Amino acid sequence: MKIVVCIKQVPESTEVQVDPKTNALIREGVKSIVNPVDENAIEAALQLREAHGGKVTAISMGPPQAEEALRQALAMGADEAILLVDNAFRGSDTLATSYTLAAAVRKIGEVDLILCGKQAIDGDTGQVGPGLAERLGMPQVTFAIELEAEDGKLRARRVLDDFFEVLEVKLPAVVTVVKQVNDPRHPGMKNVLKAKRAEVAKWGLDELGAEAKQAGFDGSPTQVIRVWPPEKRSEGKRIEGSAEEVVEELAKVLGEVG
Repeated sequence: MKIVVCIKQVPESTEVQVDPKTNALIREGVKSIVNPVDENAIEAALQLREAHGGKVTAISMGPPQAEEALRQALAMGADEAILLVDNAFRGSDTLATSYTLAAAVRKIGEVDLILCGKQAIDGDTGQVGPGLAERLGMPQVTFAIELEAEDGKLRARRVLDDFFEVLEVKLPAVVTVVKQVNDPRHPGMKNVLKAKRAEVAKWGLDELGAEAKQAGFDGSPTQVIRVWPPEKRSEGKRIEGSAEEVVEELAKVLGEVG
């Protein structure tokens, strides 16, 4: 199987900073990590490759520092990595992001499966995977918790509000996975060192043959009016002691609140 995994580098810190002019996150100089559920997407791709053979390509769109996220994917076992990096991609919303990723998939060529995490912890929209499927004209499955591939088809069990649903789609397809789909492997030092020496391809607007008006700020109709952090709540009070002491102290605290 030829599998593409779309991953994103996100800020690790909860103290994010926002550009006051563009309302976009400031990522430069901020410690970043691979979006957690994207690690599950990488692991799902690796398990399918181990079961059926093939190749896993990790791609990410972001600033130059996003190369670190791709090297983590290589250390986990991805066969190759591609960074979509260009000033023309700055400020992309989910529409422009799906456009750029779709252009990269077309440049890669024939693929059997595209995997994404269900959503990123910074934007939290869950729109890129479905948008990518729409742009590529592929069937899609979202919130997958179990995957099986056989005879050109993919069977996926997906999580809904209060039950599971099993779907079968023809490949190629786009699938977004949830965190419970697997436990991502931890790469050994040998693979980490190998990943540091590996080549990460870098594609910009010209390499993709993409249109500038559909990428970055120009291709992003979403207008962010205001961004602010949630208000910090005061820490709770821990009550310790015997059951009688806890009940007595709790009644006292509730009486003060009331």
